[in-house]
Amino acid sequence: MNLKEYFEGTKGTGVISTSDGSGRVNSAIYSKPYVIDGESVAFIMADRLTRKNLKVNPRAAFLFLEDGGGFSGKRFALTMTKEGTGEDEPDAALTAWYEKYRQAYPDESLYLGYFHVDETLPLVNELEQAG
Repeated sequence: MNLKEYFEGTKGTGVISTSDGSGRVNSAIYSKPYVIDGESVAFIMADRLTRKNLKVNPRAAFLFLEDGGGFSGKRFALTMTKEGTGEDEPDAALTAWYEKYRQAYPDESLYLGYFHVDETLPLVNELEQAG
C-alpha cells in the first residue's frame, strides 16, 4: 500500500489510541499523518495524554475512517521511534506542515511524533463483516 497516495487522496477522520504503563487506554481524534516514506509517518501532538502515554508505551493504533459512509478505511499498528520539535528536521515539507500547526495553535506546545508503521489492516476484515 502506498501510504502517501492513500492519505493525500482520501478524506476522513482519524483516531489514535494509546495506553499508559498500566494498560489504561486513551483515544483521541487526530488529523491525517505526514507520510515520510513507505514505512514511516509523523503526527503533530500536543502535550497531552496521548503524548504522555507514548513516553511510557511507544505502541499505538491509528484508525482512519474514510468519508462517504459505511465502514471503509484502514487500521494502522504503529511504534513511536522518536519525538522532535521540527526545528532540526531536514524535510522542508514536514517543517512547513509543522509550522502551519504552530501558527494555528500558538498557545500549545506541539511536538512531532515519528512512527514506524508496523501493520496495515482494512477497517473491517471480511471475517469480521461475516461475524
